[in-house]
Amino acid sequence: MIIPNLLIIAGTGNKSGKTSMACRIIEQFRHIGIISVKITPHFHETTPGLVLISEKTGYSVYEETNSDISKDTSRMLKAGASKVYFAKVRESSLHDAFKEIIRHVPSGTPLICESPALRRYIEPGIFIIMTSLAKDNQKDIKSLLDLPHVDFNLDYLARNKDLPIAFSNGKWISLHYGC
Repeated sequence: MIIPNLLIIAGTGNKSGKTSMACRIIEQFRHIGIISVKITPHFHETTPGLVLISEKTGYSVYEETNSDISKDTSRMLKAGASKVYFAKVRESSLHDAFKEIIRHVPSGTPLICESPALRRYIEPGIFIIMTSLAKDNQKDIKSLLDLPHVDFNLDYLARNKDLPIAFSNGKWISLHYGC
């Protein structure tokens, strides 16, 4: 399935900058009404501000309403996302959970999703991989590295005010490869 108005962010490990990248994109393009999504396989306790949207076998989908705490979805909301969805998902239910989220998103709306696993099912307008040299908590994303993507790292985010991406004619596009 091809979704050109979707930008997916993955990372080579924990703390590689996935949420920082999402927040930078949201801040840079806050004027276009971005909706942000975070999908996780971890079924940990929910926090105040998460409003249950849908719960089925294999997944739970929430809308984030609290921008005052430091969790990833709150940071996205604070950065200027018009809405933020959070999904706790088993791998076998990932596609169904994403379809449930999409039901709540107006057609053509710019979307940013932090979920490496989603890239196995959907071809986005842009696929970003945040790279990290840290050897601890590395994720096995070797299968994703062969897919078309743009690499960024936290150092690049610190050195550059604007990111070389754009949202044009309903599609995320890269303005420069090899970042």
